[in-house]
Amino acid sequence: MNKPIYKEALIMAAISLQQVVKRFDKVETIHGIDLEIKDGEFTVFVGPSGCGKSTLLRLIAGLEEITSGSISIGQNDVSHVEPADRGVAMVFQSYALYPHMTVEENMGFALKMAGVEASEIKKQVKQASDILQLDALLARKPKELSGGQRQRVAIGRAIVRDPDVFLFDEPLSNLDAELRVEMRLQIANLHAQLGNTMVYVTHDQVEAMTLADRIVILKDGQVEQVGTPMELYYQPKNEFVAGFIGSPKMNFTPVTVTNVEGQSLKVALTDGQQVSIPTHSVNYQKGDLLTLGIRPEHIQLNDQAEHALTLDFDVVNVERLGNSTYLFGHHGDIDNFRVHIPADKQVAKGDQMQLYLNQKDLHLFDLAGLSLCAYEAL
Repeated sequence: MNKPIYKEALIMAAISLQQVVKRFDKVETIHGIDLEIKDGEFTVFVGPSGCGKSTLLRLIAGLEEITSGSISIGQNDVSHVEPADRGVAMVFQSYALYPHMTVEENMGFALKMAGVEASEIKKQVKQASDILQLDALLARKPKELSGGQRQRVAIGRAIVRDPDVFLFDEPLSNLDAELRVEMRLQIANLHAQLGNTMVYVTHDQVEAMTLADRIVILKDGQVEQVGTPMELYYQPKNEFVAGFIGSPKMNFTPVTVTNVEGQSLKVALTDGQQVSIPTHSVNYQKGDLLTLGIRPEHIQLNDQAEHALTLDFDVVNVERLGNSTYLFGHHGDIDNFRVHIPADKQVAKGDQMQLYLNQKDLHLFDLAGLSLCAYEAL
């Protein structure tokens, strides 16, 4: 290994996917994806189970062959290059450590197999160990380590290979909640220190929102939206993204167009209330059906002068999480309507209450699920 692993000496690499298609026999799972990942960017692939996020990561790694299209890393087309020659290192969900080897031997094994001199292996392992704070564990065997420590060793094994790109395939899913938080911080610190391009797959939107420079939301083998965490939260392009980002998920209720007012659509809820929402398209007529989106955390319990809507709400269930409370209940004909309120609010099952909404917090979608809102730039 000739390059040190410190950030200032790294050769970072952008990743470019052009019309990438993957078929397994006659079943197409990735449908012509175009995607650009910048040098040094931390990009997270997220989506529901079966959306194609792990398959896409394996295509970048070379563990699966693309059916058509191209993949480039840096200036090199790696579409049909062997995984070992792509300049990538992958960290899997399972640690896959050799049980008979020490931590130090596990971390340096790939270099040993590549014929790297023992002194250079020791140097590279020491550098990775310093970064991940593994010095005290180097002589231990995997059975003597906790789950979080084993995952750090797996990451250290990737670091010593000195890749241009790190690929993470749901690396925290086997850890308990406390360790997941700890390892998220470790991975974020690792990216800040090394500066490599990193691509991370998860089904956990909290991991996506807290780790990513940009998030790629996938559904059924297609990219739904690419953007920063805040862009996806405040400016979702469609109903799927709006419902996927945010916990609890966004509430949706049918509305009817009653008037076109300049660059706004005036819509009526099922209870007769009306509100005007600025949109990028006013190509609608009175009577057209649309969908209104309301995030649980944007609902107010106190009447405010600027509120646009007042909703009647019947509380069915209350979930208290210490620092916040979630209410689940009925609004009109909508079951499982969700409300996020401060923890100090006293609410009980069976309560009937009113909820207040501001116009700026409302989202509007057409029947195809596409956003109609004219969002302000973040």
